[in-house]
Amino acid sequence: MTYSGAVKVGGPADVHELSELMISKVAVGPMDNNAYLLRCRATGEQLLIDAANEPHTLLTLIGDDGIAGVVTTHRHGDHWQALAEVVAATGARTYAGAYDAEGIPVTTDVPVEDGDTIRVGRVALTARRLVGHTPGSIVLIYDDPHGHPHVFTGDCLFPGGVGNTWQDPEAFARLLHDVETKLFAVLPDESWIYPGHGRDTTLGDERPHLPEWRERGW
Repeated sequence: MTYSGAVKVGGPADVHELSELMISKVAVGPMDNNAYLLRCRATGEQLLIDAANEPHTLLTLIGDDGIAGVVTTHRHGDHWQALAEVVAATGARTYAGAYDAEGIPVTTDVPVEDGDTIRVGRVALTARRLVGHTPGSIVLIYDDPHGHPHVFTGDCLFPGGVGNTWQDPEAFARLLHDVETKLFAVLPDESWIYPGHGRDTTLGDERPHLPEWRERGW
């Protein structure tokens, strides 16, 4: 089956099979959050991005192989409702942006700084800090050596715009700046975007709209 990234709460996961990594996307909870399970194909090690809600759904997705870690993309509550239960059940190490960790009510084992590497098996993910939606949101970039980058953006970048900055011009300007300089300026149009809610997109689909976003201010 071809991966589409179209998932709905209560429905099955959609699986993106890459040469070295399998990415399973599932929608959970009343705010239709996306959670992503990454599995290294060489070692079988797994990493979860955003234990957002529905711990039973997430633990079923994880299966008997467990997970080595859970990354929380940012401090907002809809992205960590299942974190405590998932960690208790799996013993996973927790990761979050260093500037958001204090807002997450589960201890962050590894505070993540801009440019840090997070590994799942033999696969390396690069974390970039994007400021504006929260002080310490992080996105994870997998630069697939057999294809194009894959970027897990939390609530910083969606189809149609950047994340919510609550009509704060300074926060919007900072988030747009970080998205432009740390994603659009350095990654190719083919880069696949996996957001914290809703459907996927690519940088190429969104790039033509950057001036429009800047003009409208959100």
